[in-house]
Amino acid sequence: MPRYALQIEYHGGPFAGWQRQSPGLASVQEAVETALAKLEPGPHTIAAAGRTDAGVHATAQVAHADLARDWDPFRLASALNAHLRPDPVAILAAARVPDDFHARFSATGRRYAFRLVARRAPVTHDRGLVWQVLNRLDPAAMREGAAMLIGTHDFTTFRSTLCQAKSPVKTLDRIDITEHPYPGGVEYRFDFAARSFLHNQVRSITGTLERVGAGAWTPEDIRAALQAKDRAACGPVAPPQGLYLVGVTYPVDPFPR
Repeated sequence: MPRYALQIEYHGGPFAGWQRQSPGLASVQEAVETALAKLEPGPHTIAAAGRTDAGVHATAQVAHADLARDWDPFRLASALNAHLRPDPVAILAAARVPDDFHARFSATGRRYAFRLVARRAPVTHDRGLVWQVLNRLDPAAMREGAAMLIGTHDFTTFRSTLCQAKSPVKTLDRIDITEHPYPGGVEYRFDFAARSFLHNQVRSITGTLERVGAGAWTPEDIRAALQAKDRAACGPVAPPQGLYLVGVTYPVDPFPR
């Protein structure tokens, strides 16, 4: 059976997450599998690079599917998009991949971005797409705190109690914090890169760094929280609507430009 990689964009607002849920709860996985079943009858089970939570978005999620028919990748993407309407899910690209390709286990890196907007007026166009706070933050302090998290550490403090990973030890390759103009305020973008992440790790770190930017925590408090290896030492967890899965890397890019 030919195997295809799918690059997927979605708005997480209407979904209970990527992973197929109990009946009555919409998921991105179910939406794509349902579209596949309209192309080729029968049950379909796809695997993704990251299992995003309820309300979390993606601009470049990757999943793979095994199909009976030898599809032209462009036609496959177009056909799936036709059947995905009106769900806020789009197949950006499809590619034929080797049979041993696995969207999750073949990945060598993942990138997430978090959008935080500071302004007094409520956001309108980006409602459900950003986390809004009222007051501007100190990006230099947040960068100082973030630097203490780069490298290999036990991230128990920044890990959900429901996390199923075998070990809390992860290696964070990068946390970049940048400022961007935003009507009536400013947008802070947090860019994370690692081979893999713990459940709620990015949101936990972002919410804690926001406390540093607001002046409620010092950058040194980040080090103390990390060294505590205690979930109770974490700051507030940032809400899901600001989080995006923006990239997955593989030894060979399935979607060369």
